[in-house]
Amino acid sequence: MKMNNNNNSKMEELIQEYREYARENGFFLNPNRKMVEGIVKILLEREKDLGARYCPCRRVTGDKEEDKKIICPCIYHKEEIEKDGRCHCGLFFKNNY
Repeated sequence: MKMNNNNNSKMEELIQEYREYARENGFFLNPNRKMVEGIVKILLEREKDLGARYCPCRRVTGDKEEDKKIICPCIYHKEEIEKDGRCHCGLFFKNNY
């Protein structure tokens, strides 16, 4: 996905949305900005190509009910953050990680 001004704006909006979500839930975004941008870029590509922001580290099955579970933030992220200090794709981190 080539990032033009509109895409950059969309990326910044999504990063801010995820930053607020993380803060509200007691964790934070990965401090590596390049990593966050890479993950968000994939999320936006998946939204464009597949219709939803499916987690980049999860396989889309084609079963809409199953795939709802992996729309970012996926149903697994809070448990992964608690257990591992971060979610599997590395977008969200525990505060004391």
